[in-house]
Amino acid sequence: MNTVYESFKTLVNPEGYQFESVNCYQCGQDDCEVFLIGEEDLTGKEGQFQYVNCNNCGLKYHNPRIHLNQIKEFYDSEYIAHRKKTDWGLLTPLYERAMNKHDREKNKLITKYVSLNNDSRVLDVGCAVGTFLTYLKKKHQCFISGVDFKKDLNYPGFEDIDFHCGLFYEQDSLDESSYDLITMWHFLEHCYSPTKSLVKAHTLLNKNGKLIIEVPRLDSLSYKIYGRKWPGIQAPQHTVMFDKKNLISMIENAGYEIEEYLPYGAFPAYFYLFAGLWFKVYGKGLNLDKIMMPYFMGQLMLMPILLFEKKINLAMQTVICRKK
Repeated sequence: MNTVYESFKTLVNPEGYQFESVNCYQCGQDDCEVFLIGEEDLTGKEGQFQYVNCNNCGLKYHNPRIHLNQIKEFYDSEYIAHRKKTDWGLLTPLYERAMNKHDREKNKLITKYVSLNNDSRVLDVGCAVGTFLTYLKKKHQCFISGVDFKKDLNYPGFEDIDFHCGLFYEQDSLDESSYDLITMWHFLEHCYSPTKSLVKAHTLLNKNGKLIIEVPRLDSLSYKIYGRKWPGIQAPQHTVMFDKKNLISMIENAGYEIEEYLPYGAFPAYFYLFAGLWFKVYGKGLNLDKIMMPYFMGQLMLMPILLFEKKINLAMQTVICRKK
């Protein structure tokens, strides 16, 4: 364990960053070794962030991690999920189509496992500006709730969401045993206590409710290609990197039965292929204004490969589960 902290002391971080040590999120042990050093490649913010491997259960996690009070700085106007920028010039229609397609893909996935109607209650954890929820309301007329730790979120239709601000596992205003569906689209890898969040969701689901979780998959082809430049690291926002084994184990230990495991997700794996190559070639910082055209051109060129995404396990994993 001493070598973990000795290694951490050699990292370069801007003055003012505060870090805290943390035990393994899965088994609670503190016996670990350095796994890799990540950077904030997406926006190019300065800093080096250490991830460790738990020698007891094999979970990979950010340790020492940046303090919770400071992590919000990494979810600013450049964070694409908050959709602060809407004008992309001539490429605006393509951008909007891609973002809206993501919500349609989520809906396509969940409706294989849950039937929604105007009596259904849906909770999206880490909802950002809530476009997925408002899509569900328009499509199925269901009651929509969302949780996010960011304030001042705003987007057309956001006012229709029963919104709760703060950490999910600390929410006390959500009704227990009342939700037919809870979704966590790329939330769990950001969470500062994923086990607490899973237990919290367990208390909120009704007896027939489903929990659907999508996260990047560490044991994927894209990680093997890009290593420490893999977009799924996204340091320091990502607190945990899940392979299939540890994701399933954590979910089952929280009291769930796995209904189905999918080696893909609603999120486009192509983004990981493109962004990882960009980081490898150009380094940190994914300037969306500059990459928009090559992004869509590359997607067109790789379309034959992307058609087999569900079989290749390029980047994502999704778990559909219910209470035991």
